[in-house]
Amino acid sequence: MRKIKYKKGRKVQPVILEYTGSHKDTPTEIQLFVYNNDDITEFHQLLVNDIKENIDIEKVNWLNVHGLNDAEAIQKIGNDFGADNFIIGDILNTIKRTKLEEYSDILFFNVKSLLPLAASDNISVEQISFLLKDSVLLSFQEKRSDFFTHIRERIRTNSGIVRTKKADFLLYLLLDAIIENFYITLESEEDKVDDLINSIKVNTKPETLEHLEKHRDNLNFLKRSIIPLRDSLYSIKTIKDDNVFNSIEQENYSFFSRLHQKCLELLEQIESDLSTLDSASNYFFSAQNHKMNEVMKSLTVVSMFFLPLTFIVGVYGMNFKNFPELEWENGYFIIWGVMILIVIFMFTYFKIKKWF
Repeated sequence: MRKIKYKKGRKVQPVILEYTGSHKDTPTEIQLFVYNNDDITEFHQLLVNDIKENIDIEKVNWLNVHGLNDAEAIQKIGNDFGADNFIIGDILNTIKRTKLEEYSDILFFNVKSLLPLAASDNISVEQISFLLKDSVLLSFQEKRSDFFTHIRERIRTNSGIVRTKKADFLLYLLLDAIIENFYITLESEEDKVDDLINSIKVNTKPETLEHLEKHRDNLNFLKRSIIPLRDSLYSIKTIKDDNVFNSIEQENYSFFSRLHQKCLELLEQIESDLSTLDSASNYFFSAQNHKMNEVMKSLTVVSMFFLPLTFIVGVYGMNFKNFPELEWENGYFIIWGVMILIVIFMFTYFKIKKWF
């Protein structure tokens, strides 16, 4: 189970910013899309000092940063667009939960993107942060990934309405792509759980229960990741009602409402899957108990066969002088015949009673 870990903060120089994620070796790369309905310009491997001069406030500007290891570059980019060090710290601190913060002219969105790892029960976690200010959308990713490849192609080929909309619609598309990753992760977990449930019907090995608990932890982690995202998307309604933040057009709030509904659907499905896991765990223990009962039943039946035989052997094993049967010429064979008849009788009786 993933737990919140306390990290001792700096006391001497608290303003120093540091990337806390696991992708320490990923270089910082900057990509810029500047577009409107008529044309598009792409910049790759852009330098930090060249960003401002390539921004066109009359068009939509999507500045995407891969790699957060260069904290100084991230700080300069954020400060150039009006983000203070508290926001920059949240971008670099990957332990923070999903959050939405509204400033006078900036909307800050911090979200976790999850995907299943191939040939593993673990889940890959990446923090992605967004800064929306007027016609500029900044996105910060820990590493290169293909989360937004289809959105880039839509921008390049002018597919759909993305080139006719402003930066707030682009933010919606990026968040929608992240939520689609939740669907992919949940579907992967459901497939693995189904396989486990089918395997439980065949065997009840202890390893199966360990896998069940692992997937329970994964589903709970999914739930903990989606709940703050759901709350953040719901908070956008407050932004709509206060009429202070104007970077989101009124007609586009309905798109964010759709994302909120998707989060609700995901949470409902996760609750259903957790119930399925509870049922699978109960079935596992019931199957184990049934198997143990069958073993005990078999041992009890076998012991019942030997109980009267042991009694007979014990009687004739006593060291008394006067045993009439000792003088019988065929006494040994008679006792064997009696014991065999007893076993046959008990076997027939147990079979009629369907005790085995």
